[in-house]
Amino acid sequence: MKSMTAFGRAEKVFDGGSVTVELRSVNSRFLDCGVRIPRALGALEPRVKPYLQARGILRGKVDVTVTVDFASEQEGALALDRTAAAEYVAALRDLRDTFGLADDISVMQVAQREELFVKESKELDVEVLWEHILSALTPAVDAFLLAREAEGDRLEADIRGKLQSIREALERIKASAACDVARYRERLTARVREALAEGGYTPDEGRLLTECAVFADRIAIDEEVVRLASHLDSFEEMAKGEGTGRKLDFLMQEMNREANTIGSKCLDAAVALEVVEIKCTLEKIREQIQNIE
Repeated sequence: MKSMTAFGRAEKVFDGGSVTVELRSVNSRFLDCGVRIPRALGALEPRVKPYLQARGILRGKVDVTVTVDFASEQEGALALDRTAAAEYVAALRDLRDTFGLADDISVMQVAQREELFVKESKELDVEVLWEHILSALTPAVDAFLLAREAEGDRLEADIRGKLQSIREALERIKASAACDVARYRERLTARVREALAEGGYTPDEGRLLTECAVFADRIAIDEEVVRLASHLDSFEEMAKGEGTGRKLDFLMQEMNREANTIGSKCLDAAVALEVVEIKCTLEKIREQIQNIE
């Protein structure tokens, strides 16, 4: 089992800067991958999700943050955006002439507009930068997957313990249910005889025994107990595979259905309490499964 909750981080230094990659995820029905990357490297964003899928990340809301810091010599010199500056000064002059304002346009006034100045960046080789990003993305994903597996191991141990408690409860239910059906058949037969006798009727013993046996069988829970035990076996077998979270979630619905049927048919208070415990345990398992990939 692998958990959908994990975190991974790695940083790599290259000639001229450094790359930092962080991955964090929470549970989600499908793979929902969000990538935050510098705008200048936006062309590389579509490469991240396929890489994660190739590494076996199939479900979860995964947020990937890529930070690239260049050395100061990579940033280039400060330069004036001449086109933007000319448009800004022309607008000021138009404002002056239209409203007859004082001509106080000065260099310092224009210089306050920080967006008119840009740092000239050196030409970025996208493919080279992707290799630098991969050098940090790969170990970050390694750490991320290890965290998923570690959390998955803890979830699996907890779930297997809960499954064992359900098996033990089923054994107690089976032992009690066999006696309950026999006792119920006897009590039902005796009550029907008494009711017929009070009315002056002589029962057809063969028919009476048949009808009471049929009704008693309707409250028998043998089949449901067997099916629930079979679902437990299937659950443990599925849990050995990868990417089984959705399958296990579906199987939980079947297990709940069998538990509900047992609860509706049982007549013994002790069995009813066992069913309540089973349903509570199943709900706890269902909550844990929501975090399994």
